[in-house]
Parts: sequence; structure tokens; C-alpha cells
Amino acid sequence: MVSTENSKQRTAISQKATKPQKLSEAVSKPLKRLQTGVEEMDRVLGGGIVPGSIVLLAGDPGIGKSTLLLQIASLFKSLYIAGEESTGQVRLRSDRLGILKEKKSRDNFYILAETDVDNVLQAAKENGFQILVVDSIQTMVTEDLDGVAGSVGQVRETAYRLTRLAKENTLAVFLVGHVTKEGAIAGPKVLEHMVDTVLYLQGEEGGHFRILSASKNRFGPVDEVGIFEMGEAGMQEVKNPSREFLADRISAPGSVVVPVMEGSRPILTEIQALVNPSNFGLPIRRSLGIELNRLQILVATLMKRAAVPLANQDVFVNVAGGLQLKERGADLGVCLAVASSAADKVISKSTVAVGEVGLLGEIRQPPALEKRLQEAKRLGFKNFITSQKVKTLREAVKLALDFKS
Repeated sequence: MVSTENSKQRTAISQKATKPQKLSEAVSKPLKRLQTGVEEMDRVLGGGIVPGSIVLLAGDPGIGKSTLLLQIASLFKSLYIAGEESTGQVRLRSDRLGILKEKKSRDNFYILAETDVDNVLQAAKENGFQILVVDSIQTMVTEDLDGVAGSVGQVRETAYRLTRLAKENTLAVFLVGHVTKEGAIAGPKVLEHMVDTVLYLQGEEGGHFRILSASKNRFGPVDEVGIFEMGEAGMQEVKNPSREFLADRISAPGSVVVPVMEGSRPILTEIQALVNPSNFGLPIRRSLGIELNRLQILVATLMKRAAVPLANQDVFVNVAGGLQLKERGADLGVCLAVASSAADKVISKSTVAVGEVGLLGEIRQPPALEKRLQEAKRLGFKNFITSQKVKTLREAVKLALDFKS
């Protein structure tokens, strides 16, 4: 039986712990981030890794999740939990990446092949680790629960225990997550709510570019992207994405360059369109890198406001390089690429187009227009189709197809 004195003591502690505090009296400490030195990674995280944070990294199989985290972890005193591979397999990959060439990595990089989360917690509390990588969360289990690895209960409980580990020990934890066929993170939705940051690593099938983006970030923005190139030596930063995305561009109908804003930086990318007569009663609309509903609205606006005949034409649109464009500043570029393909006319290679297109056919100015145009000028573009030059979609189409190469 618990004594009355101990009971009173516990009650006093409990009351003290739950006492409300004025927000103005709360102590605010600046975030001390761990700089990885990999600018593209630091950019997406908001300036570096926050100690005590828990980050979930998801992506298709083989996209490079493990490779990227192996490279990042090698820069700090880290523990890498191999739930899907043996230590020998991880060593082979690290040799290919040249990780052990650095003395710091040889002395501070630890690996453990384990799937029991309680054993992982015990190992992670030793040696003063800065980074813990769990590859993957779907392989972790605890004997306190029934169910196989990857089940809803196991994923939720093991993630909860790892989250507590991160907060109590100021240890930055990276979780690798599987994705479903639809591209969503596998497992319970609560998994995304429990972590501080959710990152996605994406890329075109067979392509060499990898796009790292955040869909949630408690310590930074969610509109920044990091761009990498997958090579023999692992994931390499793309320092000048605009130049890389346009390197293989050719002069052909259906192509136009658009300066888009990815977070705080402008990136030039190519919008490609292909318009063909439809073989069926209902024309096909397909898109890669642009929301399909947005494409359908823009095609309808082109037909109504700019008199571009697309009623019996299939329309296909692609964003070269693998970027996923969510902003409306790319609207005008999409419309001009489609109009160019429909008319079978080449838009001048020195032309860029940027602007939001309204249902009435008006061209609206997007945010950070001057910043976008400066990036275009830096790469040698001379002709600019914007809301400062044209006011309607009809005028923009006429101007773009009249530009001489």
C-alpha cells in the first residue's frame, strides 16, 4: 500500500507539472541545427537537422532513400538500423559510395541489423549518437504487441517509442517509410502526425534526377525542394537545376520554358505538350508533373478564350526533369505549349512564359516575377511573355507563335 505521504508528494508533483504557464513567460530557445553540408538537404529541412526531431522519409522502392540517408548519416556520429538488409549488404553499398574513405565515418558510423524496437532503443542510448536511421519503420516490431511487422499496431507503437527516444535524448531520428501503389505512405495515417517532418523522394522512372520535398515540417518551410542526381557515387547535389533541366532541350512544336518558384529559388524547366487527333469519341487529357484537373481547365480556357481547336484532339503535357508543379505561375506555359503543338509551330528557344491564367482568359502576374525573370536572363533568355506584355490568353498565343527563333 502506498503511504499517505507519498501520495501527497505525487499529487503535488502532478499539480506542479500541469500548472498553466503564460505564453509570454515561456522560455524560447533558438534551434541549434546540425548542418549536413549538403545544401539541397539542408534547404528542404529548413536549414539543417534539428536535434530531437523525428523525420519520415518516403518514396518508391529503389528511388534512393537508403542511399541518401546513408550518405547523410556518415557525416555525423550515427547509428544505422538495418531492418531490411544484413550488415554485409550495407557495407557493400557504403564501399560503393566511398563512405569509409573518411576517417570520421570509420570512427563514428555504427550499424546494427535489428528489427526489435526495444533492442534498438537500448543501442541508441549508448555512445552519444547524433543521428539514428531506422530503415525501415515497417520492419520494426515489439514483443509487447501481437501482429506481424508492418501491421497498423506495430507501426504505430514502434514509431511512438522512437519518437519518445528522440525527444528525451535530443537525438535526430530518420525513419524510412514504404509507400502504397498510389504513392501515399503505407501504414496508419497517425504515423505522419507523430513525426516532425515528412519528406518525399521522387523521380521519373528510368530518370536520373531525384526531387526531395517536404509535405510537413514543424521547423521549416514545406515549399522548398532539393534536387539530386543519382550516379555511381550515390546521390549528388544538382547545383544549377535550371541548366540541368534544359540541357537536352530541342527546338520543336509543343515546347516552352517556364520559370517556376520552388520555395525561395526560381528554377527554369521545360513544359512539353503533344496534341494529336483523337481516335475515340472522347478526347484524352493526360499530364505528368501538373495536376490533371488544372490541365483540363486550361484546355477548356484555350478553346473558349483563344479559339484553339482542341475539341477532337488528345492533349498530353509533361514537365521535363520530374518536377511536380503546384503553383499557378506555370499556367501560361502550359497553354502556350499546347497551342504550339496544336498549330505545329515552334516557339522561339529564347522565350520564357510565366503567368496565371483565369477562366476569362486574363493573364495574372504570379509572385516573385522579377526573381523569375532574373534567373531566365542569367541563362540567356531574351523574350518574356508575362502579364506586363500581354493581358489576355489570345494575345499571348499570338505573340508566342509569332516570335522568330
